[in-house]
Amino acid sequence: MSYWNDKAKRLLKSELVRRGISNADLANLLEQIGIEETKSSIDSKICRGTFSASFFLQCLTVIGCEKIEIVEYENQLSIAAEPQAEYNLKK
Repeated sequence: MSYWNDKAKRLLKSELVRRGISNADLANLLEQIGIEETKSSIDSKICRGTFSASFFLQCLTVIGCEKIEIVEYENQLSIAAEPQAEYNLKK
């Protein structure tokens, strides 16, 4: 997997984990804004790390992520979003 695919995958996955949102939950949230994705298609996209910027932004929007910060330390990816922030889960 390329470095950039891995970076995108880890960023999206970390935001989902922070909010306790599963890929099935994500599919339901995306459906609410008219995006048709199945849990399986989301699993595949995230596993490969190959998804469009549009998909990435759609996911971040529906999970309520308004700000992300990407920091690298000695070739190890450390990702944090909205540090010290309270998350509002969308139902």
